[in-house]
Amino acid sequence: MARPAHSHDRAWVVARRDRRRAGDLATSSFVGGLLGTAVLWAVVVGAFFKFVVTEGLARWQLATGETLIEGAVGRLGRGVVWLFLPYLLLWSFFVGSALMSATGVTLHAMLPVFEDAARGKVVFGIAASLAGLVLVWFGGYRLFEAVMRACIVVMLVTVVLAAGLLWPGTLPVLEGLFVPRIPDAGGQGLSWTLALIGGVGGTLTVLCYGYWLREEGRTQPDDLRVCRIDLATGYLLTAVFGLAMVIVGSSISIEGSGAKLLVTLSSRLEEVMGPVGKWLFLVGALGAVFSSLLGVWQSVPYLFADCWGLLKGGVSDASTRVDTQAAPYRAYLLLIATVPMAGLFWGFRDIQLAYAVTGALLFPVLALALLIFNGRSQWVGPAFRNKPLTIAVLMVVLLFFSWIALRPLV
Repeated sequence: MARPAHSHDRAWVVARRDRRRAGDLATSSFVGGLLGTAVLWAVVVGAFFKFVVTEGLARWQLATGETLIEGAVGRLGRGVVWLFLPYLLLWSFFVGSALMSATGVTLHAMLPVFEDAARGKVVFGIAASLAGLVLVWFGGYRLFEAVMRACIVVMLVTVVLAAGLLWPGTLPVLEGLFVPRIPDAGGQGLSWTLALIGGVGGTLTVLCYGYWLREEGRTQPDDLRVCRIDLATGYLLTAVFGLAMVIVGSSISIEGSGAKLLVTLSSRLEEVMGPVGKWLFLVGALGAVFSSLLGVWQSVPYLFADCWGLLKGGVSDASTRVDTQAAPYRAYLLLIATVPMAGLFWGFRDIQLAYAVTGALLFPVLALALLIFNGRSQWVGPAFRNKPLTIAVLMVVLLFFSWIALRPLV
């Protein structure tokens, strides 16, 4: 019998990610300011794609007792890990830099103690990273879970309320949702729309869902129904947040860019909605970006620790949890919280776009793996095998994200 739904699954989906909310905040506000509400449909498409992929990951793990990485190594050999690790390191650098940058920009907008916004981004970004490191290092999984819940509530309430106060009209919103189009925007429209679709709801972090399932003790096939409900709820809220950020960005005329963007945006909100509106938005933004940073700092070291164990010949089962006190987990936690600080000296928009595109590169591989692994009854059983609709959606995901990956080369 399935156990009652646990709020943690919703906490994971809503807070994190291939883009955690920090990426949604930055990219959605950029896209909203550049393209307006015309691309609201892209948020819904991105969230739906991520739901299908994450549901497939959960289905594989509950049917086999293995994470997708463990399953791939068991069937294809350890070479899978050697191929995955370089990508994990590259992704960690860009995403770590983007999260520090987004958090630094938000804190500078709230506490403008530096005349130079870029300097404020660097100082506050480093401070936020170290704060996240301390919370994960000493607080463990349960403190992480509690902080994430609080950040999620603040994030959703404040940002959605700001979008409601800046509502551009029902007709433009409905057109943006149901009439797909991409404004040219000086040749930038397609790239930013793809970044929006690719980043909504996370990229590589969807792989971490399996480790959280083990933390929660969800290891039985009967748990799939509860996971589906929680994932659907979580990605629905993820889409709502992304839509709200596009609406906020589209409703305010802004000229700032880079590290000054959020300062400019909050100032315009103050002109339109008064000090209350400005601080509503900034508090929600801080909840979004810091929960994202905390989620990645806590979850991504699971992947490295699991890969390390597989290279050493370790074998996991459904109840095996990653030891968060052991050297592999803690070493990667230190790495992701410190090395990406170098990216704080890059342009804010550049690091956000690199982050979105890098994360999107993984999805063709995930879609192909799920088509193959969940397509064999002898591996997952007839009840957990891909259904025709799932196969169709995974094929679309495979083709779409492959196109994103190949665009710069063609």
